[in-house]
Order: sequence, then structure tokens, then C-alpha cells
Amino acid sequence: MEVPVKRRPGRPPKTEKQVSQIREDQPKKPKVHENGDGVLPKNEIAANSKPSLVLEDVLKKRLRDGRKKVNYNVDQVYQEMEGFLGDNNKKKRNLGQKGRPLNSSSDNETEPQQGQSPRRSTRTSKNVLKDNINNNKKKKPTSIMCHQCQRNDKGRVVKCRKCEENKRFCIPCITAWYPKMTEEEIAESCPFCRANCNCKSCLRMDGPLEKLKEKNSKLNKKLFKPDTIEKLMKLKKSDSMFGEVEKFSHSQHLLQTLLPHMKRFCQQQLNELKMEAGIQGISASEIKLQNAGCSSDERIYCDNCRTSIVDFHRSCPQCNYDLCLNCCMEIRDGHLQGRYDEDVIIEYASRGLAYLHGIDESQSKFGKRGNRGKPLDFTSETNKAVKRPTSGWKANDDGSIFCPPKELGGCGNVLELLCMFTDNHWVANLVEKAEKTAKALNVEDLTESHEERRPCCNSEDQVNMDNGQLRKAASREDSIDNYIYNPIAEEIQHGDLEHFQRHWASGEPIIVSNVLENACGLSWEPKVMWRAFRQITNLNHDVHLDVTAIDCLDCCEGPINICEFFNGYTDGRYDKELWPQILKLKDWPPSNLFEERLARHNAEFLCFLPFKEYTHPQRGLLNLATKLPKESLKPDLGPKTYIAYGFAQELGRGDSVTKLHCDVSDAVNVLTHTAGVQLDSDKLPKIKELKQHHRKQDEEELFGQSGILESKLEAADGLESGELSDIPENKLEAADSGALWDIFRRQDVPKLQDYLKKHYKEFRHIHCLPIQQVVHPIHDQIFYLSSVHKAKLKQEYGIEPWTFIQKLGDAVFIPAGCPHQVRNLKSCIKVALDFVSPENVGECIRLTEEFRSLPPNHRAKEDKLEIWKMNLYALEKAVMDLEQGVE
Repeated sequence: MEVPVKRRPGRPPKTEKQVSQIREDQPKKPKVHENGDGVLPKNEIAANSKPSLVLEDVLKKRLRDGRKKVNYNVDQVYQEMEGFLGDNNKKKRNLGQKGRPLNSSSDNETEPQQGQSPRRSTRTSKNVLKDNINNNKKKKPTSIMCHQCQRNDKGRVVKCRKCEENKRFCIPCITAWYPKMTEEEIAESCPFCRANCNCKSCLRMDGPLEKLKEKNSKLNKKLFKPDTIEKLMKLKKSDSMFGEVEKFSHSQHLLQTLLPHMKRFCQQQLNELKMEAGIQGISASEIKLQNAGCSSDERIYCDNCRTSIVDFHRSCPQCNYDLCLNCCMEIRDGHLQGRYDEDVIIEYASRGLAYLHGIDESQSKFGKRGNRGKPLDFTSETNKAVKRPTSGWKANDDGSIFCPPKELGGCGNVLELLCMFTDNHWVANLVEKAEKTAKALNVEDLTESHEERRPCCNSEDQVNMDNGQLRKAASREDSIDNYIYNPIAEEIQHGDLEHFQRHWASGEPIIVSNVLENACGLSWEPKVMWRAFRQITNLNHDVHLDVTAIDCLDCCEGPINICEFFNGYTDGRYDKELWPQILKLKDWPPSNLFEERLARHNAEFLCFLPFKEYTHPQRGLLNLATKLPKESLKPDLGPKTYIAYGFAQELGRGDSVTKLHCDVSDAVNVLTHTAGVQLDSDKLPKIKELKQHHRKQDEEELFGQSGILESKLEAADGLESGELSDIPENKLEAADSGALWDIFRRQDVPKLQDYLKKHYKEFRHIHCLPIQQVVHPIHDQIFYLSSVHKAKLKQEYGIEPWTFIQKLGDAVFIPAGCPHQVRNLKSCIKVALDFVSPENVGECIRLTEEFRSLPPNHRAKEDKLEIWKMNLYALEKAVMDLEQGVE
């Protein structure tokens, strides 16, 4: 018997249990990740209202249809809802409260009958729906995507309150990539706002400042802090960074320092012109030289001494053999330099890993190994000397010179005098104009002599100990240059440039501390630099995974995976004998790619460079390298990175060192990152054992018999402990220490060379073999003076270098002509830039002349700087600026 069902006018509301059961029976809604498609979460669409349930069904249908974005057109959504109701009229007939249909009478609102809920019109329901959708449009879902890693599944994020986009950084990324920033600092102003974000996208921007400005709707105070704006603007300063008064003053300084050198250059050309006039039998004014036909983007070198040719030179019309004026003068005088009768070739044959540690091959479990890598040296690996015939190259009685014979690279024809410029007298006219300008401006009396009292000394020419800008670096007797000028970057004022110039003109190194504080704070961590440098294949770039590293133990280079290298940078590496393996990267990234592939780091480096008048590679008014024409080939002056391992303890063999050398130009070297690596305690006994093997091997091979080395060490110990007491062990291991520098004075170079020539057999070089021959003690770059040798040097010759520790953020200025060496106390990343200052032009010229006498196959033979070309164009620019200033 069927029980009659009583139909009720309205469907009773479901209980909470029934609602829960229905929801459980329905398929689960897939989790919606933040993807910017505008999908509205269920709890934000007029929660607890039945129209919103239908709206949710509509949205689900759209997603099923493959639509990625939701259109917030209210009328369109409402029409879809009505269509949805028409298809499901039986199931969802009444959507209003208490069973009132949604499409009931539109305008008339009737009073509800007793026991019934108030009826709502279609317009009212539609207005509610519009409000729900509009409100929902304003309330976007809270994103948890990290700007650094672009992921939203790493848990809690820190939201920036500064930037308009409210960028977020997850805790793991903060810990890994911004360890020096607290969560509160990121919330106040995130790395993006501070312009030091190191995510992939920001690191690989082309043109850092322009992209930042474009990406952030202009550089304004609302987005960036005032100090960040100031630092960012430094990246784009042009010549406007120097006022007209400064520009005029710097041009006077250039004129004063360069004019004497260019007079000498001009006189040499006039002498050759007179010689040519005598050869042709006419007056010098009648001579019209033929142009060499060399474009501005070409270089011409002397085929004899490899020196760059700037203007006048002699050339063979048949074989194009070029000869500089210095060589012409030496041929006439009968003492031609730059040509050896025999190339200097030294053989370095690898004797295996066991030999490197002084271990008998029979005792080594690794036995004898072959060549470990390619040696780094100016010589060839073969032992066959390339002999040249003794030069009989002489000038004729009238001064004319023939092209050398075929054995020397020529053809025997007559050499003609050519010039590089269209106007034969362009250099002479420029020097004459410069002399007139100098006389008109009384340039000779422009500044005081640099030999007068130094700014760091009192009236009695004693060091003013109250000056807080000095750092002691030597203990020479009767000397006032034991202290180095050491200003703080943030405290440098406009007037400090003159203070800098006084020390710089005296040939002293200078240290500027805390330069990293003057930039945006971009990380110089190895992994940050690597992710900035590397490229992916879909961007049409090569993938650079292998790099060339130099092993400091045997001075050989070989390939290594970049990730493995950087792991050793922070954690350390050991060879198969458990000796610390100390590596340094060779030319990574290549200096010609530094600006292109590390654009953000290059901009950061230029931002914190101190004394930009000298150091800025494009706009330094006192940097002669900036005066070359745009179309001219320019020398590679950097920036360059030097990345190497290091330990505070001096191992004695295989230390992380840059061997003694002398740069032909000035340089500034900034320590941007350090990583302390401690020797594993379980390997210390083995290291101690290997040191004993090293000492025994040195006694037998370097000193001839046992016991001599100990006596030499004991003799030096007392002096060493007394003279190096300014740098105790705890300073070497300090948290901010990075590298130990030794810089020698120019006047001490002759004694330094004598010491090295006397003791060269006590040093090792490639494959740890004893040094066999010395061509030039400094330019060979094969010596590193340990603390023992520095003590002996002072004991025997009475000289010592400036010795100091380069700390993190220190910028070290090295004058041209000062030999120096460096030992890393930690794993270090340094960025160096070469520049040419007017004060040191004389040293650059002297070194260029010194390089002429080196063998043809020497590593320092080629004239890469072209100092005379720089002088010529720098003088031209100075005269031009002074003429405009006077007008």
C-alpha cells in the first residue's frame, strides 16, 4: 500500500548532515594554484548563498570547456546561469529563498504571506549577484608565489610592504640567497626594491638601471629608499658627474703631466724627419710622407721589438716589414735591442704526483703519473732551442736602413719612412698648440710640487699619528712612507681627491675601505655569479659548464666543472695524497664578456669604484684609457675577476698565490667576497707528514745537503717574528680578512732583482721543479717570496715591501711600476680594473721600453697598452677642453 506523499509548496532546507553528505559524494574540486587566471575561490563568491552555488557551477563548466580566464561580465554570467537553470529545471527549479523562483515577477514586490519568507524580485537577486561578482573581482586571492624561485609550495613567505606588486620571498630563498637580510628588513623593503635582487630574471637584465626603471614604473621615492635611489643613479652618471670647473681643472692637470712626454715623442719624430731629409738631399719642410694606409681599428707593431707604432715608422714596400723609430735609432747606434740570437726555451717535464710531495715513487700508492696539465709559462715545453743567425743588421752611411734578410723576417729591400696620419705634421702642430695653451694658462705654476710636505705629515715631516686615515704596512728605518693612505669610502669628500693625488704621485699604494657600502648590495656569492653568467639553450646561448682552472701546486691548468670548482671554493678540496688542492680560475668570465654576461655585477662594480675621476673605464676624466677614439681598438683593461681558493696557514708549497709581477698600467683591485675554509682535522697529520717530505726534498735539491735549510730558517726566524709582528696569526684568520699583499717600492726594484738572481735556485715553479733559468726576475712571474724569503731580503739588502691584509670591501690601488704579490687567506673573489693615470705615464713608458728587451717568446713581450697612443689623444682632448673653457 503506497503512502500518499503530501506536496509542500516549498522545499524544506537541508540539514547540515545532508549538506555534508552531498559535498562528500561530489567529485573533489582540483586545487587551484596561483596562475593569474582570475579563478575565484568558492569561499569568496557570496558564500552561503544559492546563487553563488550556481555561479560556481558556471565557472566549473567554463573550466571544463577549456577556458583559462574568467570573464567578469555580469550580464554574460547571468545569462549562462539562466541557461544552466533551463537545462536543469527539474533539479534546480527554485533558486530564491524559500522556493521563490529566480525569474518571478520583475518589478512588483508583494508582501509575503503568513508563514512564508519574503519574496525577492529578479532585479534584487541580480543586484546581489552583481555585488558578489564585483566584490569578488576586487578581492583577488592572496598569492604565496616567491619572486626568487617562482614557486608557491615552499610554505611561509615574507611580503614586501614597499613595492606596488607586493613581491614575496619564501623563507628557504631568504636563507639561501639573502643570508644577511632579516625577515623584517625584507618586509620593509625587499631585494627587488633595493635593486639587489639576484633571481635569474633580475640578474640577466640587459641594462640594469633602464630595466629597473621600466619594470617599476619609473625610479621614484615611493618604490625605492632615498639611499638606494642615490646609489642607482650613480650607475647612469655621465660627464655630468663632473662640473665644468672640475673638467677644466682636470684638463689642466692632464696638460701639465703629458706635455713633457709628448715633447720628447715629437722631437724623436723630427729627428727622423731630418734624417730622411738628409737621405733624400732636400730640406725637412719639403718632405711629404706617404700614409701607411692603416685604418683606426687596426694596430701596427714593430716586427723587431713588438712595440706599438703610433705615427712615424719605416716600412718595406715589398714585404711590409715595419720598424719603429727606437729600433731605427738603435740600428744606427749599433746596439739593437729586442732581438735575441736564440729564443729562451726551458723544458719543464712532469715527474708525477709523488714528486710534487717529495715522495719516493715506490712508496706512493699512486705511482708515477704523466703530465698533469698544460704548464703556464712564457716558454715552450720543448727542449729544442730555436737559433737565429747573429744579427749583422747595420745602417748605411747616409742613415738609410735596409729591410732585414729573410732569416730575420725581411727581404733586404730599402725601408721607407711612413706616417699614420694624413697630415705629416699633425703631432708637431698638436704639441705646439699645447705649449701655447700651457703658457697662456700658466700651467707650470698650476700646482705645488708633489715633493713638498705630504698631507699626512706634520711640519717636521713626521707622520701625524692622529690621522685616522693611515694604515701601517712597513717598518723601514728613517722612512715616512711606512703608512698607507687608507680612507673610508663613505667618508671621502670632494677635497680628498687632492690628498689622493699627493700619495699617488709619490708612487704609493692606497687602500679605500668599505667600498661595497656605496652600492646596492648585490650578492657576489659564487652561485649568484654563476646563475647570472650561465645561459640556457632556448635563449640561443651556449651552456658553459666546464672552465679552466690552475692548480697552484704545479702551476698547470686543466678543465673542471664549474659546480665542482665552486663546491671546493666553499668546502675545500684535497688531492689523492690528501694535500689541500688550491685552484684558481683562469679568465672566468672572460674580461670581454664581463659587461655583457654579468651586466648587473658590472654595473654594481662601477657604482662602488672609488675616485672615479681615475678609475671609471668610460667617463674617468683622468683615465687616459677613456681618451681613445670610439672606433679605435682599445686594450683589454677589464674589469676582470680573480676567483681562487685560499687558507690562512702558509703551506709553503701550493699556496694560493699570485706570483711577483709588475703591471704596465695602474690597477684597482676590490675584494668582493670571501669564504673561510678550515683544514679537516683528520687530514692534519697527513699534511704535517707531507710538509716533512717537502722540507727534505728542498734540502736535497735546492740547498745541496741536509741541515742547511734548517739553519737558514733559524737565522730568519728571529727577524721574521720581529718584522712581521704587525700581522699576527689572529689577524690572518680574522673574519673580514681576505688576502695578504706585498707591494714593493719602485726605488727598491734593483735590489729586489739582485736578490732573486742570487737566490733563484731556492724557488720552484712548474711541476714543482727547481727554477733553471731567469730571464727577468719580475716579468717572468715565477717567484713568490714567502715570509722566510722576505725576512732574508731585509736582512741582506735592507728592503721590505708594504705588507697588509686586504679585507672584504677593500679597494687596493697599485701604481704602475710597483712589483707586487698576493696570497689568499681565504677563498676570495676579487674584481680588478686597469687604468692609466697621468701621474704614472712615465712609469708606463719605462715599462714599455723594458719589455722591448725581452725575448720574442716572452709572456710580457707584446705592447698591449699602447701608451703613446693614449698620450697623444689625451693631450688632444685636454687642449680642446681647455680652449672651450677659455672661450
